[in-house]
Amino acid sequence: MSIDEKKKKLRELLSDIERLNRDVADDNLELAAPLSDEETHPEALGMDIIEAVPEEENRVKIMPMIPLRGLSIFPYMVLHFDIGREKSISALEKAMVRNQMIFLVAQRDADTDLPTGEDFYRVGTVAKIKQMLKLPGDTIRVLVEGISRGVLDRIIFEVPYFKCSVRQVEEVEYEEIPNRVAALMRSTLTRFEEYINLSPKVSQDIFPSVASVDQPGRLADVVTSHVDAKADDKQSVLEAFDPENRLEVLNGILTKEIEILQIERDINSKVHMQINKMQREYYLREQMRAIQDELGQDEAIESEIEDWLKQLEELKLEEKTAQKVEKEIKRLLKIQSSSAEGGVIRTYIEWVLALPWNKYTQEDTDIGKSEKILNEDHYGLEKVKERILEYLSVIRLSESLKGPILCLVGPPGVGKTSVAKSIARATGREFVRMSLGGVRDEAEIRGHRRTYIGAIPGRVISAMKDAGSMDPVFLFDEIDKIGNDFRGDPASALLEVLDPEQNKDFTDHYLEIPFDLSKVMFITTANTSETIPRPLLDRMEVIEVQGYTEEEKLKIAERYLIPKKIKEHGLKPENVKLSERATRDIINYYTRESGVRNLEREIANICRKVARRVVEKGIDATVVSQSNIGTFLGKKRFRYDTVENETQIGVTTGLAWTSVGGTTLSIETAVVPGTGRLVLTGQLGDVMKESARAGVSYIRSLSKELGVKADFYKDDDMHIHIPEGATPKDGPSAGVTMCCAMVSALTGIPARQDVAMTGEITLRGKILPVGGIREKVLAAHRAGIRKVLLPTGNERDIDDIPRNVRRKLEFVLIESAGEALDHILVRPVKPDKAGGQAKKQATKRRSAADAPVGA
Repeated sequence: MSIDEKKKKLRELLSDIERLNRDVADDNLELAAPLSDEETHPEALGMDIIEAVPEEENRVKIMPMIPLRGLSIFPYMVLHFDIGREKSISALEKAMVRNQMIFLVAQRDADTDLPTGEDFYRVGTVAKIKQMLKLPGDTIRVLVEGISRGVLDRIIFEVPYFKCSVRQVEEVEYEEIPNRVAALMRSTLTRFEEYINLSPKVSQDIFPSVASVDQPGRLADVVTSHVDAKADDKQSVLEAFDPENRLEVLNGILTKEIEILQIERDINSKVHMQINKMQREYYLREQMRAIQDELGQDEAIESEIEDWLKQLEELKLEEKTAQKVEKEIKRLLKIQSSSAEGGVIRTYIEWVLALPWNKYTQEDTDIGKSEKILNEDHYGLEKVKERILEYLSVIRLSESLKGPILCLVGPPGVGKTSVAKSIARATGREFVRMSLGGVRDEAEIRGHRRTYIGAIPGRVISAMKDAGSMDPVFLFDEIDKIGNDFRGDPASALLEVLDPEQNKDFTDHYLEIPFDLSKVMFITTANTSETIPRPLLDRMEVIEVQGYTEEEKLKIAERYLIPKKIKEHGLKPENVKLSERATRDIINYYTRESGVRNLEREIANICRKVARRVVEKGIDATVVSQSNIGTFLGKKRFRYDTVENETQIGVTTGLAWTSVGGTTLSIETAVVPGTGRLVLTGQLGDVMKESARAGVSYIRSLSKELGVKADFYKDDDMHIHIPEGATPKDGPSAGVTMCCAMVSALTGIPARQDVAMTGEITLRGKILPVGGIREKVLAAHRAGIRKVLLPTGNERDIDDIPRNVRRKLEFVLIESAGEALDHILVRPVKPDKAGGQAKKQATKRRSAADAPVGA
């Protein structure tokens, strides 16, 4: 249908409505033209078929309609209700300006806010509006009086209000009531009287007025209006046009409601009896308590208290501690054991007696055995192992040494948490762990005071109870992720726990007695020490756990991960074999991490695929090599830069540190005619940009000595770019690399690509030490670098580099940018004013540094 046709239909509909409104009188309702049987048949209207209405009593009238939610109104019933929906208010206003007659019908679902013609019952009540009152909030309270039943014939329109044609049904009046109907009326009154006696919502005073009704239909309506029944039940009474049928329906409803009320009364009676019983028991308990207070004892718990006192004596606690606990035990004699306070005291005593007072494990101080266990469980981690063996050596010589407090700091996946378990196994101690990630409540450490309901000790005391000894290995995991809020600062609470001078008398808020933690070996782990509060960090011995090298990862995979995963997946060693080259490819091209967690996942992935081959195809032996690794793990996910042997103008190789290890940076510089601008791209940070500007100033100050034209900063633009622009980069360590790249671009002298460098540059060309040397050198070795230029201040870091890597690289220690230029450019430029003497000194230092490298 086109838009014009729709508009035409709409105009015709509005014309019909206006004509229909003109036909209706302003002061009363007129009879409408009778509708055909086909038009008014319930099935044609989509309504349920109900009891037929006598034809002689039908009159069709047109009037506004208000849908009711959860409310039913009967003829001869006067009540008020509130309306707030716009359509209902419009219908009410329209009825008030006409003859105050309105049709009230209940909704099938009271939760429907915008009902349509299908949401109403067919039978409602024609009512007369007696009064209306506007309330605050656009709500109107209306008082109505039911006139007669009505059957919804059809809805004329729904906007702006419901207007419908209603077939009004007159009530059947009896001049002489039949005996059956009279019996039903008497039965109804009897049940209604019983309902009134049971229901607290209906007043006894209304029964005389109800009993005076002499017509059966009206009696049923009046009784139903006072019964607190469901809306569906009341609607069934409203739809019963025959008075006799109506009384039968009402009797069934009353019978059901009376049964429900009787059940409610029984329940209430039982509850009341239970309350009376509890009050009686309370009175008797109070009498017993008074008698016990006079006697000062309770025979029921005497034996239990004797056992507690015996346990307390066996614990051999300090005098003050023993006296406090003994006082709490004796208090229980004077308090009813079933009371709330008695339960609190009982729980407290049980906690105190369950702690491992003066219980110590027999520590294994066999250094050789301990070293063997540590090496079996972990590859590498030499500093951690060395510190533990030193502690065991001192323990063997002196038994009075307090437990160490170690903080293992390193990237995820390097074995910080698992090494704590190995330490407990190597020392023969119990192991307990407490994760501090996200802990924000001080009570997690110190516990709650007993004044609070449900109070318990803190997790430190709980862990000591679980350990069963006074000297376990106690791991505080993720200490760098501890937080604080309005409930307190857990980090401050840990100060007492991790202070060797204070933890001998650690006092939990719940226990309120000192507990000795000085023999506990505390180990904490963190990914970074930057977020650990300074006072807390000062109490711990920090051990840096470095990321694994490629060789270390290879050994870990071969010795630990591959056998572990083969066993976990139900395979046998002969079912799968990973070649060394395949394992190296997994390390280099399928994972990029400092630890070995992802490496373990990839090995597990291979084992799953091999297990499927064994089950489905019966392949008992699978060899995973460098050539078929892609079949199991897919395409390579990462790549490592490899340097080119050719030389290039304006391109130098730098070294950088990342959270997953070191990497090489290819720094590119281009000089183009311009106005002296310095363009820096590659998502560089502020510190890195400042290093580039410092390099420019250094070149300007020595432009004549370097062979650079003096006015390059006026006539030329320099563009420095570091590839992989999506990765943020920052830090001062690329200063010397950018300076050398700019000199190469300005002089046109090519730079060697197999020489890498790192160091911070100053305005005078001095090279300052930087961090992350171990990771940077490993990245240089992996990329095929032959020579590495390091600041003289980083000479001490060379010893941390694995020996096999040191043998393959040449290390040159430099103090100035001039020395770096001598090694990076294919032909020398004129040295700076201080270059010669510094070069001689640096050469001497290199000679001293090279000796241990080749040893």
